[in-house]
Amino acid sequence: MSIQGSIKKGDGRIVQNQVPSIDISASREAHVGRLLVRRALPRRERRTVGAWCFADHMGPIDVTTTRGVDVGPHPHMGLQTVTWLIEGTQMHRDSLGSEQLISAGELNLMTAGRGIAHSEEATGSYEGRLQGIQLWVAQPEATRNGPPSFDHYADLPRFEHEGGFITLLIGTYQGVRSPATVATPLIGMDLDLRSTLSVDLDPLFEYGIVVLDGGVRVDGAVLTPGHFGFCSTGRDLLRLEVLQPTRAMLLGGIQFDEPIEMWWNFVGRSREEFIEAYSSWAKGDGRFGTVRSALERITTTPPPPQRARVVTEVLDGRDGPSKGAKA
Repeated sequence: MSIQGSIKKGDGRIVQNQVPSIDISASREAHVGRLLVRRALPRRERRTVGAWCFADHMGPIDVTTTRGVDVGPHPHMGLQTVTWLIEGTQMHRDSLGSEQLISAGELNLMTAGRGIAHSEEATGSYEGRLQGIQLWVAQPEATRNGPPSFDHYADLPRFEHEGGFITLLIGTYQGVRSPATVATPLIGMDLDLRSTLSVDLDPLFEYGIVVLDGGVRVDGAVLTPGHFGFCSTGRDLLRLEVLQPTRAMLLGGIQFDEPIEMWWNFVGRSREEFIEAYSSWAKGDGRFGTVRSALERITTTPPPPQRARVVTEVLDGRDGPSKGAKA
């Protein structure tokens, strides 16, 4: 998966004595491999939520033992990929030698640092529906040039809360902490809702809501799949009125105060960094390593001569010049 453009945050001041209302925007549909995705982040009107800089609702899609999402080897730098399934199983392979099945309710966290490559494939055994969300977290200056790593979490904190269940992917909630490690203050929660639920918020965080299945009403506005709800800083409670059984993701974090650039599968700080990374992948010089996969290695054209203006309707490789699709 890939996008392109620049991101700059404001001063992050909280308006006192005013509860920010939710702002709803439409996600954009695209195809990644065989998957139909609904891209909630980034959008023209909303580039990041905390350090969360990318959110694709994947599927649902029917997969077989030999045909899955079929996303071939491709590189990343300067970000963490967060993969969460609510249905199905797929295989992750990467250039560290990881071969990891991920099933619904489990978390894959891949840290790119200076560079890593991976693929997402059929399992050889699972046949059925596949659905989930693919997220990116922008790495700060302190960690973005560090070594790559991969972690799989089969057991995450899950607890009953009012009208449903909360699974904590990232961060801390009501004294419970996820084992997954990130470098900036963040939270990521799966909400499995059967009736109205209220979630405590950190007033210093901004938040986003992605509904994967079902529907909720927030501040009088209805959120369904294909839409993204954003709450700015200054809010300490979110009430979700459940319209039908619902699965949703709540993402939040401190406003990310480092200006970042995003191009293709890379998060960086300059076009020069993208040129260097592109050249390394094109030449196969070892920076991103090798993925043991039968799928075709994904390539693209070089970065544009000048930094493009902020546009999210580019370039996953489906809509633009690159060959194949990224995730």
